[in-house]
Amino acid sequence: MRAGWAGCNRSSVKDPNCQVSTRDLIGSVMVCSMLVGACNSDAPEPATMESPSLGLRVTVVRTATEPFRARYNLKLRVERSDGCVASSELFPDTGMASRRNVYLTRSGALSVIGQFDARVLPKGTCTIHLVEFQHLEKEQTFLGAFDTDGRRQWRFIPPESRPEQAFDKR
Repeated sequence: MRAGWAGCNRSSVKDPNCQVSTRDLIGSVMVCSMLVGACNSDAPEPATMESPSLGLRVTVVRTATEPFRARYNLKLRVERSDGCVASSELFPDTGMASRRNVYLTRSGALSVIGQFDARVLPKGTCTIHLVEFQHLEKEQTFLGAFDTDGRRQWRFIPPESRPEQAFDKR
């Protein structure tokens, strides 16, 4: 030990201040468990919208990219009853921007719109296109949204459960 430094001789049981108490051990375990509980899992979280009447199955898979921050990669997959299966990477969520509204256009195209991107699967084709917001069809029917619910679970939320929430376009 250095002179003037408080220290412990860990091989000695004479000084009770140098012993790890049960309280300290329990406190350490609780802090570690809280940190682990706050971590994002990198396991993919799929959420699916199924509409047999439209012949559509739409899935958005959210995967955490960082353990302690709300950052996610998002992947869209659309399956139609005509056999079309198309997928596209969506703009990543870099902080509370995962929500994607889903619409059916008057022409029969499927639109998936986020805060920073819009994807369209036109009827009769099997390719998802990235489109600019000003080129979206004006007449669209809201089918629901992919978002987190009150328990922070990633899922599809139908319009009966939550009305359409428009995006703030600045």
